[in-house]
Amino acid sequence: MAVATFSRFACCLALGVLFSGQILQTLGAGVGINYGQIANNLPSPTSVVKLLQSINISRVKLYDADPKVLTAFGNSGVEFIIAIGNENILNMTDLTKAQEWLKQNVQPYLHQTQITCVTVGNEVLTTGDTVLMQNLLPAMQSVYQALVALGLDKQVNISSAHSVAILGNSYPPSSGSFREDVAEYIHPLLNFHSEINSPFLINAYPFFAYKGNPNGVSLEYVLFQDNPGVIDPNTNLTYDNMLYAQIDSVYAAIKAMGHTDIDVAISETGWPSKGDPDETGATLENAATYNRNLLRRIAMNQGTPMKPTVPINVHVFALFNEDLKPGAASERNYGLFYPDGTPVYDIGFQDHLLLSSSSSAKLMAWSRFGILIFAMVMMT
Repeated sequence: MAVATFSRFACCLALGVLFSGQILQTLGAGVGINYGQIANNLPSPTSVVKLLQSINISRVKLYDADPKVLTAFGNSGVEFIIAIGNENILNMTDLTKAQEWLKQNVQPYLHQTQITCVTVGNEVLTTGDTVLMQNLLPAMQSVYQALVALGLDKQVNISSAHSVAILGNSYPPSSGSFREDVAEYIHPLLNFHSEINSPFLINAYPFFAYKGNPNGVSLEYVLFQDNPGVIDPNTNLTYDNMLYAQIDSVYAAIKAMGHTDIDVAISETGWPSKGDPDETGATLENAATYNRNLLRRIAMNQGTPMKPTVPINVHVFALFNEDLKPGAASERNYGLFYPDGTPVYDIGFQDHLLLSSSSSAKLMAWSRFGILIFAMVMMT
């Protein structure tokens, strides 16, 4: 469609923004995305900038500190969580090395790219590697001290992402507790989070609970669909979905260790659109339902039953299907988008979006509340 023709729809676009734009703005404010790159067919970071802008996502979590990504997103307004990998944890216990890492991977980009948090390690406490587990907190402390030395501690926070498997008990949510074998590491870690006012990050996947026990776990419960809910007998609070129950279990476990001043955020959650034959529930329909309903809940600015006034902070996993990820088929099929930029399924962001390597205008049709909205996105 020519630009001249597009202009005829300006009135419709303006009207549509009054209705649809507000919803998208709400989603963008409460939802981030995990941008993994274990693939050989992904679009350029410049194209990814345009994709995320088109769906109003303004928070991104990386698994490294890719300079190409951080440069491409300069002046985009997107906030980043970047990561120090598990393989680099021991180095980070050295203050000089931590400072050098920040000088190379954070400081050069801050004048254009918003880096709000550095995660030190990913799911370290469930690796079984006691050396890494023992050095996680010292590494986090060292990186924080390096931030202070560079005068960056007011701009950039420090955290680490943990698997929900660090919980030893998660039912009922009010009785949540950490596993005994990791409690000795978590207690001082929580003291550190409290000291620097840093969120406790959790990777939570109700999919795994359903996959492991499809006869005992209600599909409606894990997909945010209508269901009777589960009542916590200690609090009489009703949970209508597993993710909220998992979050409150973590809050309860943290409280049991003496802290009520630490926020819990979801650094990863999602649902695979495809899996191996034994991966029950890994379907396109279930993935679309999970993420669509999750986004609706976030747009409602909901809290959990235990923390009703605290909006849930979520980073959805993941932006793209990643064809080189090892493991089960599901691992390669968590993406909201195929590498060419087309949606794997419709979750309410848009109806059509294509990424192109040529400099051409692409037409997106947004149909919300019966209004057809047109927007032009210039692709490079």
